[in-house]
Amino acid sequence: MLVLGIETTCDETAAAVVERQRDGSGKILSNIVRSQTSEHARFGGVVPEIAARAHVDLLDGIVGQAMKDANVAFAQLSAVAAAAGPGLIGGVIVGLTTAKAIAMVHDTPLIAVNHLEAHALTPRLTCALAFPYCLFLASGGHTQIVAVVGVGQYVRLGTTVDDAMGEAFDKVAKMLSLPYPGGPEVERAAVSGDARRFAFPRPMLGRPDANFSLSGLKTAVRNEASRLMPLEPEDVSDLCASFQAAVLESTADRLSVGLRLFHERFGPPRALVAAGGVAANHAIRGALQDVAAKAQTTLIIPPPALCTDNGAMIAWAGAERMALGLTDALDAPPRARWRLDANATAPAGFANTRAGF
Repeated sequence: MLVLGIETTCDETAAAVVERQRDGSGKILSNIVRSQTSEHARFGGVVPEIAARAHVDLLDGIVGQAMKDANVAFAQLSAVAAAAGPGLIGGVIVGLTTAKAIAMVHDTPLIAVNHLEAHALTPRLTCALAFPYCLFLASGGHTQIVAVVGVGQYVRLGTTVDDAMGEAFDKVAKMLSLPYPGGPEVERAAVSGDARRFAFPRPMLGRPDANFSLSGLKTAVRNEASRLMPLEPEDVSDLCASFQAAVLESTADRLSVGLRLFHERFGPPRALVAAGGVAANHAIRGALQDVAAKAQTTLIIPPPALCTDNGAMIAWAGAERMALGLTDALDAPPRARWRLDANATAPAGFANTRAGF
């Protein structure tokens, strides 16, 4: 089957065509992504109204390019899939409305995809991965440990009680006057820094649950930076290195607990999968490799271009759902919040409004 996927939940305007074979394997025929980084850089973060307007201006052309690159006509599509949430509601509306129009005009099934499910299923596009497996999803809006039991079957084992991991990296970058987007800049500065200079806290270390907390660590960095003002380049590098080291140790501990909880409920995981923009951080990848080795499982991380938001992951999630006969009506609603695990409840003290609720 051939599926067109559309992604507009944040600041990437993307479309892709993916082919799914009868044996369950997949192939990306096209994958066009237009980042809006330049439009948001001077504001130090994503401005929802600017993002939505950019999606309106760009999406038709990107869909057309994706179809052209794939050498596929709309009449050949088995389905059109769009990210229906969670995300910035203006952008979600743009993408979902476009998908509905294509579906209506060409009498093609519509699939309203949960953006988080798309991340969860991406490794099955890039390799032959069977269920169940453990997903570590870390991005600017989400930090979760999820048991991926099957298509549409997800159990959240841990989440953030405040800031998402990518959000914390971006906020630390901003307080240290590093350029936007901040996550890669913190990683770059940390390479030349002394991670032992500042004894930052390791949030949630040793707790029996698998939840994350990064707000206190972020505040510790701010307090130390304020004490040192004006900051020298060496100070910035050392602060970034010490912050990243604390994140790595905390993440390793939280994931070890999450994998133990997974094993207790579902048996040994087929793999530990990392997805989301934070998975592109090389230091975090190294820490995840160590965690997977200790848990005697395989670490799978999709290529960087498929870790961040893209149309191929939406198309693939649509294809996985289509293979099970799961399609949606044309009145499928856009959602700013959409839980991946419908039975999950917010942990005590939960304050992050960007984590998919």
